[in-house]
Amino acid sequence: MKDFQGRVALITGAAYGFGKEFVKQAAQRGMKIAAVDIMGEELEKVVPMAKELGAEDIFTITADVGIYEETEKVVAAVMEKYGQIDLLMNNAGVAVPGNGINLPLRDWEWIVQTNLMSHIYFMRQVIPIMLKQGTHCNIMNTCSVAGVLNFVGMVPYYTTKHAAVALAESTNYELQAMGADIAMGVFCPGYVQTNLDHSEWYRPERYKDPTDPYYSSEEFAKGQAEAKHVIETGYPLEGFGAKVFAAIEEDQFYVLTHEIYDGMIQLQTMEKVKRTNPNLGQLLAAIKAGKK
Repeated sequence: MKDFQGRVALITGAAYGFGKEFVKQAAQRGMKIAAVDIMGEELEKVVPMAKELGAEDIFTITADVGIYEETEKVVAAVMEKYGQIDLLMNNAGVAVPGNGINLPLRDWEWIVQTNLMSHIYFMRQVIPIMLKQGTHCNIMNTCSVAGVLNFVGMVPYYTTKHAAVALAESTNYELQAMGADIAMGVFCPGYVQTNLDHSEWYRPERYKDPTDPYYSSEEFAKGQAEAKHVIETGYPLEGFGAKVFAAIEEDQFYVLTHEIYDGMIQLQTMEKVKRTNPNLGQLLAAIKAGKK
């Protein structure tokens, strides 16, 4: 997408982190913006910011994107207001650190619904709209570097991010086969100073159970502390929005921003090609080498 002026961007997870940065970039390019988040009060704060940066128009929609009916309301509201959708940015995401076997199933379900099903929900509704418009459109899904490599500690997160990358890749092939003028993309960053370590802020009531002993366990507390550490020591957030929009301008599919993970990605790719077993020791060595 080369010309952004006056075109419509639908951005989920827009109240914090990457989503907020995407709103800034869309605003600076004079887009019309539909900003979506489950945190309604915080979401309203992006409106004056976007207008000051040059957004042609912006409105907010408070919604839980893990519920299909909520996404239907979002798409209907955007179409009623703007009549088109030119850029879809599936950015909402959550993480609950912990051993995949011990993590309560409600956490698995929450992560799957938010990180994967929300992409499916919006794409199955928005792609037909884009096809009908007949103009060049873009879809950029935030997937994380966890979508192209695996490690220990957050099995549900890695699972959903891999699935989200596969969803985008396979959908991209289908769009090409159709001759559709829609460019797919996946944004796969490593640790960045976002709000991902505060996912508990976003937890819907249906996924809460304060009586579950897991949430008062040492494992849960340790996982939360580790998440806080890796996010707070991650790359500064500033500049990532610009990188993603530069990729959208070029219709770039893979947007990987942390070269320190390249060795891990190459190792795990070659394990598949060579039919060798995944080796944690070699993976840890690749991590160490990448930090040098």
